[in-house]
Amino acid sequence: MVRSGREWGNYNDMGYGKTLLDYGSLEGGLVRMMERFKTEGSMTGDDAADQFLIQNADAALIGMLFDQRVRAEYAFTGTVRLRDRLGHFDMAKMVAMDLEDLRAHFAAKPAVHRFTNVMAERTHAIAGIVADKYDGSAANMWSGDVPYEVIQKRLVELPGFGKMKAYKMKFVLHYFGHRDFSDT
Repeated sequence: MVRSGREWGNYNDMGYGKTLLDYGSLEGGLVRMMERFKTEGSMTGDDAADQFLIQNADAALIGMLFDQRVRAEYAFTGTVRLRDRLGHFDMAKMVAMDLEDLRAHFAAKPAVHRFTNVMAERTHAIAGIVADKYDGSAANMWSGDVPYEVIQKRLVELPGFGKMKAYKMKFVLHYFGHRDFSDT
């Protein structure tokens, strides 16, 4: 069920977090998205995209990958554009695709991302890592009681993820409900 901003008004009622995280150490588009969440109940401004990012850990990971040199909302909704073009958002199927075919899906209008070639390559590479090392689901990178320090180390091993992007992923996981970090 997709919730409107009014229905999402109380974060505690959503069942995936005890409290909003303090993101005072961040700046930029992700902060704007978290501010929107507090006022409107939507991270991206598109309830259907929010729902997809909540339900799909792989989409949350790839959305964070896409958050580079484009508006954050466009980055995170890029996962929906990619899913719609491919007919799935399955990491094993993505890595099995020919890279040129994946690039063509990225480049179709409106483009999945501004940097179609590099993001297609990084998505393809990350899909391979997730499929091989994490049993086909990014959720396996952060499931259970794995400390965030371990999660960060796993993230920086991915193409396109440096220390800052790995740090921001904590907020993405928390706000999209994949992991509660309110006690850290």
